[in-house]
Amino acid sequence: MHSWEAIEKTLNFIEENLTGEIQTETLADLACLSPFYYQRLFKRLVKKPVQEYIKLRRLAKAADILDNPECRIIDAAMECGFSSHAGFTRAFKEVYHITPEDYRKSSVMLNTFNKPEISMGYVLIDEGFPLITGNIILEIYRRTLTEPEIYLGYEGAVNISEQIPAGESTGIDVPGQLWQQFHDKKDDLAGLFQDNTELGMCYGADPGSGTFKYFAGGLAILSDISTYTADGLTVQSLEAGEYIVCRVEAESFKELVTNALDQASRYLFSTWLPKHALTTRPFSAEKYFTADKDINSLEIWVSPIDTIEKSS
Repeated sequence: MHSWEAIEKTLNFIEENLTGEIQTETLADLACLSPFYYQRLFKRLVKKPVQEYIKLRRLAKAADILDNPECRIIDAAMECGFSSHAGFTRAFKEVYHITPEDYRKSSVMLNTFNKPEISMGYVLIDEGFPLITGNIILEIYRRTLTEPEIYLGYEGAVNISEQIPAGESTGIDVPGQLWQQFHDKKDDLAGLFQDNTELGMCYGADPGSGTFKYFAGGLAILSDISTYTADGLTVQSLEAGEYIVCRVEAESFKELVTNALDQASRYLFSTWLPKHALTTRPFSAEKYFTADKDINSLEIWVSPIDTIEKSS
């Protein structure tokens, strides 16, 4: 068994036992490692200490449960391995900067820590050949955009450290909030958008402030957008050029925009691009094709910098 397989085995065990106590020693025995080496290897591959990861997964599950208004907060706490309402509230606020009660009253979206698919970091797929892992299908290929695409929507600043996978902290999901704002307004702006494509874009990283900008919007009908940009709306374009596209499919839309997007981004930026010695421009885009209701899919678009351009 490879070392990563041993850790992945314990990750599966954790998912199946989130309601009960999980000892590090039990996980180390399952991985056939000493507790010392198990914890070192776990942190290296998962990027979190063992018990912190368990807490984050419990809280992620609790957030899902709290979306059901029929479930009491204490029931969510108990179902996710917390022994008291007070302890659960304290842990929830520490991680998400909001109490479970306030989360239920508000319409905020949370940036949670998903179970990683460690095996993806050890598989290198060729262009045009799909990778099936966990509950997602992933494929990478190249695409040429001959004409720029113009999008209209909303933008906001995101703390890099609080946006998985760019950072490793959790909290309010700012991109998710921008998407919610856009969809709340979209029906009022009928006639501005083509009805088949939406775009999320990361750009404008500012290392000094530790932020980047995120845009959420729809493909615009060009003749109609100028009168609306003064109403808090922003225009963004996906420029003509060569792109590397990572397409990912998932079983549900919620799975697609959370775990699948997270795993695909990690694979593209941490494994596939580095192992192909490719550098990209400082932006990425997520395309959603809303006309296809039968397939939950999105595409991550990045723009490669060729060798000549990098050396000039």
